Amino acid sequence: MASSSSSSSSARLWGDEGGVPHVLAVDDSLIDRKFVENLLRNSSCRVTTAESGPKALEYLRQDAKASKVNLIITDYQMPGMTGYDLLKKVKESSALREIPVVIMSSENVPTRINRCLEGGAEEFILKPLQPSDVKRLWGHITKLNQACAGKQCRGR
Repeated sequence: MASSSSSSSSARLWGDEGGVPHVLAVDDSLIDRKFVENLLRNSSCRVTTAESGPKALEYLRQDAKASKVNLIITDYQMPGMTGYDLLKKVKESSALREIPVVIMSSENVPTRINRCLEGGAEEFILKPLQPSDVKRLWGHITKLNQACAGKQCRGR
């Protein structure tokens, strides 16, 4: 089940309620989901969490909600659907492909990292997520926001 939480508003308009960037965080580990959620909320992001790739896709396929997601951050190793599988589904969808996807993993496997980057991931981050990683995530969120400025971009 996807859950959502908001943080304080930001001066920039991001195309979602409250004027803050909206991140979808996907991880099968409740502890890791909460850690990522708290780190992102403390960085002025609205965060929705999902415990699996299929739940994330279910959330994203609701048109009104997908148009408001500025970034997806997903664990690589999850049962049923890996983060790579989720990445491929997002990039294959004309409605979702513009959303930047960042993969995270506790395992430093170069072939896995390259596969994800070649598959369209913006970045591959080793767990645990650090405040410096969140600063880099802002760059991906900002890039999407600038690309959509002045255009009809997924409802923005």
